[in-house]
Amino acid sequence: MPRYLLARVGQAVLVLWAAFTITFLILYALPGDAVSLLLGEDGENNLTAEQLDAVRVQYGLDLPLYQQYLNRLGGLLTGDLGMSYASNRPVADLIAEAIPQTAQIAFAGLALGVTLGAAIAIAATYTRFAWLSRLLTAIPPLGVAVPSFWLGLMLLQVVSFRYGLLPAMGNEGLASIVLPAITLAIPNAATVAQLLNKGLETTLGQPYIETARAKGASRRRVHLRHALRNAALPTLTLAGLMVGGVLGGSVVTETVFSRAGLGRLTATSVSARDVPTVLGIVVIAAAVYVVVNLIVDLVYPLVDPRVVTTRRRTPIGRATTAIPTPEGAST
Repeated sequence: MPRYLLARVGQAVLVLWAAFTITFLILYALPGDAVSLLLGEDGENNLTAEQLDAVRVQYGLDLPLYQQYLNRLGGLLTGDLGMSYASNRPVADLIAEAIPQTAQIAFAGLALGVTLGAAIAIAATYTRFAWLSRLLTAIPPLGVAVPSFWLGLMLLQVVSFRYGLLPAMGNEGLASIVLPAITLAIPNAATVAQLLNKGLETTLGQPYIETARAKGASRRRVHLRHALRNAALPTLTLAGLMVGGVLGGSVVTETVFSRAGLGRLTATSVSARDVPTVLGIVVIAAAVYVVVNLIVDLVYPLVDPRVVTTRRRTPIGRATTAIPTPEGAST
């Protein structure tokens, strides 16, 4: 287990470094001069060439690209995310102010999406009515096909503007979380429902399910205890991957609902080519993503005790992975 954890932590560090490096290179490959974007067209025209050079020196933009990269990377390793070009404030402070707003809708969207998707999949495979099962199975593809921004705009139009049931924008109170959370939850719920529904259908046809029925297990026990436990493993993996999707989707959702969160800060920082702020956001988002997926890996054995951590040889050396043991085999 310690070697498994060390390997996973090493992978997490590699992901963070790759995210930081790729983002840095993409931002510097964008067209335009960073000083011009910082000062604006009027500010640039009002300064002399010497003053513009002084601005470049102030922000370290006169240094070679590799030196700027090493300075940024060194600052990250020491916990210094730098100063925002756009607001001239510490990037850590900007992110700390934005994270709670995004965390609220992200957590609510994930929880609602997983719960709703699981409920649809379980109901579709548990019901005795074929027409109801077909109806529930047809819902997830529709949810996947609906764009998030369109869904958000429709919720605003109907729920907020037409009936005035919930606030259309802002960050105040639980009521302001409902519509953004639903906007994030619907695509996730549809994906979870599709995957879990397919897993349940496959698992319910396995021989050990027939054995459980032959031993007198109730229909509900077979469905929820035996079939759902096995079918939930791919869905658990998907739930970890959905964290990245939710963080990315928050850019659109917070823009639609005018929430001052991490997504909106990302959009404005990219527009202003605010390199320190964008790099800080990417690193924080990547850190959240890898930590959540590490937790998901560690939760596997709790969901299904047959899943054990073992090592196996691969053509390129020893690797650590989690694999299910055969039914009834000793772990």
